[in-house]
Amino acid sequence: MNFIETILDQLARRAEQTALTEVHGEALKPATAREVSDLVAAARTTLREHNIQKGDRVALFAPNSTRWAAADLAILAEGGIVVPLYARQDPEELAVMTRDCAPSLLIAASQELADAIKAAWPEACPIILLRDLFDGEALDEPAVALGEDDPVTIIYTSGTSGVPKGVILTRGNVDFMIPQTASSVHAITGSRGAPDRVFHFLPFCFAGSRIMLWTQLYRGNPLMMSTDLTNLVQEMATANPHYYLNVPAVLERIRNGVGQKIRARGGVIAKLYQAGVTSAMRLREGSGNALDRIKAGVAQKLIFPKIKQQIGSNLEFLICGSAPLSPDTQSWFELIGVTVYQVYGLTETTAIVTMDKPGKVEAGRVGICIDGCEAKLGEGDELLIKGPNIFAGYWNKQDVYAQTVIDGWLHTGDQAEVDDHGNWRIIGRVKNILVPESGHNVAPEPIEQTFMAHCPEAEQCMLIGHARPYLTLIVTGEVSQEAVQAAVDQANGELPHYRKIRKFHISSELFTIENGLLTANQKLRRKVIEAHFKPAIEGLYAS
Repeated sequence: MNFIETILDQLARRAEQTALTEVHGEALKPATAREVSDLVAAARTTLREHNIQKGDRVALFAPNSTRWAAADLAILAEGGIVVPLYARQDPEELAVMTRDCAPSLLIAASQELADAIKAAWPEACPIILLRDLFDGEALDEPAVALGEDDPVTIIYTSGTSGVPKGVILTRGNVDFMIPQTASSVHAITGSRGAPDRVFHFLPFCFAGSRIMLWTQLYRGNPLMMSTDLTNLVQEMATANPHYYLNVPAVLERIRNGVGQKIRARGGVIAKLYQAGVTSAMRLREGSGNALDRIKAGVAQKLIFPKIKQQIGSNLEFLICGSAPLSPDTQSWFELIGVTVYQVYGLTETTAIVTMDKPGKVEAGRVGICIDGCEAKLGEGDELLIKGPNIFAGYWNKQDVYAQTVIDGWLHTGDQAEVDDHGNWRIIGRVKNILVPESGHNVAPEPIEQTFMAHCPEAEQCMLIGHARPYLTLIVTGEVSQEAVQAAVDQANGELPHYRKIRKFHISSELFTIENGLLTANQKLRRKVIEAHFKPAIEGLYAS
């Protein structure tokens, strides 16, 4: 059976068990596998009423929910190609992507969203509301047969370097990936004798997020879903999960938030915490002494377990992807008793290339290649990937595909290094490399991570310096000049002269999706940010 048939079979066999649960503040709204199956069956009838056939594109604009998952499965079961899009993204940007993929039907979460799309795309295809998709009579038929090379989804990339591209993933891509992720999760959790408590807040329109959804449905394991991204702290407490998928920005916020609360409290607790963290980090780096072992031991006994209880009493581990995670942050979570397993991948690799394995986690590295996937370094230490997970093409942009996949090797655009054990580290994006007037190649991401590790009060930062006489930094958040200068001084102490930060600009305006400075999955739109802050940047380089 392919992955779609397996998921539908799991729903049928586990009919009375919970399949999906929406988290609404302090309340849980579970749906049994039978209820999900019934929604899928009803949606398939509505899709047929709109003449959706095998190979037709269907765009889905909605936040995560049980109905989102049912809509996804229904379109797949009808042989359609699901085009999931981020409902919070600017309607003009959404219109660009929907024009590109030319869907036969568009499903919107609300009338407001439907109207916004119509205004941005007057010639839009038929649009229906998500709630109306389930008005049809139940359709009791097997899923439409799909070949291994048949597309099942088109996922648009984040667009950090230009117009978003529609990545075509096939049934074969997903059939290869899901057993990999299911076995990897099992290797970590083992057989606990009860379902894993899994919480999920990342939008399903992203490849890694969708793979998590499909993996849990494939395993027959319930998934709890966020319904309000502005209320994550409450939802996480309500879900009290064993693990969840996240991005580095969330882990950084958790770590910084804990530190700020403890420092604000002051007293003995704050001193024990800071001493414990500092000593534990020294021991990890191999520079600690007997006194450091004592301080770290005291914090490990008195402080760190209480932090773990506050973050999540059931929390066993975390899975992190999307961008490089600071080694200090990864180590901090290890200190409080929560292992962070890193994964690396792109939409073009069906979300995953490498994964950490239990007992082999090394802070700052993203694990070894999954079985069946090959990796090597190309020109400029660019990471090249080959395997059954490589995408089938870019929708309407096969010329770009031909420049991206050469002789079967995907050129990822990421600069990387690998150790003798095959454990990879991602340094940064090749296209992000800054070349100051000194002529040195400077990857901005490691320097940004180092600064943020020393400046928890800052929200974000971005390094500037291409074709400039020296490097400067844009810092966002309510942070003082003194705090930024202290962090810059600390960061510079660890860097060679050509990578030192000479000046900085502080902005209270954050990089956000709404102001166009972040992509939908929280990545920096570097060129846009540089243009947005051009006057301030020019001031940093004024004589």
